[in-house]
Amino acid sequence: MTFANPGYLFLLLLLAPVIFWYLRELHKSDASLQIASTDVLGKQPRTARLYMLHLPFLLRCAAIILLTVCLARPQLSNRWSKESTEGIDIMMAMDISGTMLAEDLKPNRLEAAKQVATEFISDRPNDNIGLVVFAGESFTQCPLTTDHAVLINLFRSVKFGMIDDGTAIGLGLANAVNRMKDSPTKSKVIILLTDGSNNCGDIDPMTAAEIAHTFGIRVYAIGVGSKGEARIPYQTPIGTQYTTVSGQFDENTLRQIAATTDGQYFRATDNATLKAIYQEIDQMEKTKIRVREFSKKSENFAPYLWAAAICLLLEILLRFFVLRTISN
Repeated sequence: MTFANPGYLFLLLLLAPVIFWYLRELHKSDASLQIASTDVLGKQPRTARLYMLHLPFLLRCAAIILLTVCLARPQLSNRWSKESTEGIDIMMAMDISGTMLAEDLKPNRLEAAKQVATEFISDRPNDNIGLVVFAGESFTQCPLTTDHAVLINLFRSVKFGMIDDGTAIGLGLANAVNRMKDSPTKSKVIILLTDGSNNCGDIDPMTAAEIAHTFGIRVYAIGVGSKGEARIPYQTPIGTQYTTVSGQFDENTLRQIAATTDGQYFRATDNATLKAIYQEIDQMEKTKIRVREFSKKSENFAPYLWAAAICLLLEILLRFFVLRTISN
């Protein structure tokens, strides 16, 4: 049950001072007949009339409560709904080569990409999401799954050095396509994130893009890195040293991959830009939800109105017939 005008229920607070006043007057009342001793009266049996002494006041309070509920317009609702969701298959292909350790994104490109990607995963509970990593080679870190807790843990364990260094973009993309090509889901997406140019692997990136297009898979390509130079740390016997790399890479190929698969290319030059890119992809690939809903409300004040009328009638009968008093 709901109320069309719930604000009227605050009128019930006015009962508090009324009850307080009644109890105060009852406590202050003096006997109208003075006698020498009450011992004889104490031995007399209590009648039903004595027990009903406060009943008119209680009936008046009940009537006020019921009338206030009527003003609030109680309503009954007959409602049913049917909801169905259709998740999206999303495979994330992430570059974990040495250049992803560049510190133009904080703390570095790889850690920034992992952090933003885990937030993206957490915001899409209905989707099958998986992870492919690549450098000089490629392997599946996590197949498509709706168990996002496991996926996020596997995501966090990704680090440089898990596979030979290099940038096999075509191989990473082809591996992601292979993992989702047989899925019955209508909407399939690959998020390809890299900061370099394809320099190894047996599969050309454009060949992998053509295969993705054949299976109806869209590719959102993200190029990571500032447009200037960036520092990359490396370990030596005397401690951590730094080398610099250029922020330029083969953006043209990434644009062609996105265009071939009806996707889109993005350039992330800092943490904020990378987060905004994932938010934009999230909006473009919203999970489809179909909802059918029926709602019918009916007024339900009549029972309360009848109950209030009965309370008032009983009060009148008690006050003027059963508990009638004679005053001078």
